[in-house]
Parts: sequence; C-alpha cells; structure tokens
Amino acid sequence: MTKGTTHLISVNLGRATPVDYADTGVTGIGKRPVPGPVRVFAPGPKATGLGSGLEGDSVCDRRHHGGDHQAVYAYAREDLDLWERELDRELPDGIFGENFTTSGIDLNTARLGDRWRVGTDLVLEVASARIPCRTFQGVLEEPAWVKRFTAQARPGAYLRVIQEGSVSPGDPIEVVHRPDHDVTVELWFRAFTTERALLPRTLAAGEAMEPAAHETVRRYVEKYGAKSGPQ
Repeated sequence: MTKGTTHLISVNLGRATPVDYADTGVTGIGKRPVPGPVRVFAPGPKATGLGSGLEGDSVCDRRHHGGDHQAVYAYAREDLDLWERELDRELPDGIFGENFTTSGIDLNTARLGDRWRVGTDLVLEVASARIPCRTFQGVLEEPAWVKRFTAQARPGAYLRVIQEGSVSPGDPIEVVHRPDHDVTVELWFRAFTTERALLPRTLAAGEAMEPAAHETVRRYVEKYGAKSGPQ
C-alpha cells in the first residue's frame, strides 16, 4: 500500500435490469464505469434506506445488499487480472458488481476498521467481505462460480461511509487508520463461509463488525464455545 500508487481506477454504477436469475427479477450488479464526480454517502438501513451509497447506483435486493454497512463495494484490479487468467476471458471494471475498482491496495488483507481517505473529502471504513450469491453466478455465467469464488477467498471489501464526499476515477486512496487486531477481510470471509471455527476470532474487530455479524458470532459462541467448534 505505497502512498502515491494507490488509487481508484474506475467508479462504477449499475442500473436496475430485468433478469431471470435474480430472486427479485431485477439486478443492479452489472455496473459500468462513469467519468465522475460521483457523490458517496451513507445510505441508511439496509431495508428502508437508499440502498447504495453512490448516487445513481441501483441496489435491487434490499434484503441482502446495500445499507450503511455495505454502502460501497471495492474490488482490486489485481484480483480481476488473476481471475482473467484463470477464466481465460476479459473482465472489465465493474463486472463483479464493484463500485470501486482499485489499484495498489490488497483489499483482502485490509482489516475491518481500516479507514481510507479517497480523493479530497470521502472517508470510508472497511466493514466486511462480499459473500457470493446466485445473482453473481448468473451475471458471470461461469459453472460453479459461487463455489470457485469462495474457494479463492479474494472477496473484495464492503465499506461504510464515515465522511461523505465525491470521487472520480484516478483519485488517490490513502489508508489513514489501521486498528490493532488481525481480523482481515479474508479471515472474516473464511469465517462466515468455509471455516466457521474462525468465527470467535472475528470478535476482535469490535464495533467495526456490523451488528448482524456480531449476532451470528454470538449464537455460534453460545452453542460451541469461544475457542473451537465445527467447521
């Protein structure tokens, strides 16, 4: 994360599009780069708020996506490039449904609670990881995509908005705060998908972990204990 080389490659917005593979019948996952500036804000609660944290971006499944703790989804161009080689196909910015395609920052080793300044005014905080769903598989049209994506554990990061602002492609990203724990995006993702015994470790993230995730971990610890449990 070298200062001066970490930046937004693109800012991507999606429009509600009818599809046959989404539970709601429409999806905003197919995002496209826009020139900016784009206003970024806290959208409010998942079910009753504005959905996305980016002006002009659509979130169609409010049960599972959007809201303050998933205001912005970021994915690294470096990880898209790895997938391009593995899948032997071009993957343009925004195809994973990411709002920000980044360069120069390893999102998967980012810690919950890391804070970024993007551009001049916007401050974001790493909140969690993206969990793949059937809609993601539908838009990619890749066999067993959810399983393959999960196995790689390069999920990208969801971010919440600490200070609103506007961003454009090329804006610098600066990590302005890093908490003193080891709960990375990758660890959180593995804990909530394939390695449930890691769940108690995620509590070290404290308030950086959203209440719904805290409740999942609380129930797990209540049932299996804080040190170990079934995968």
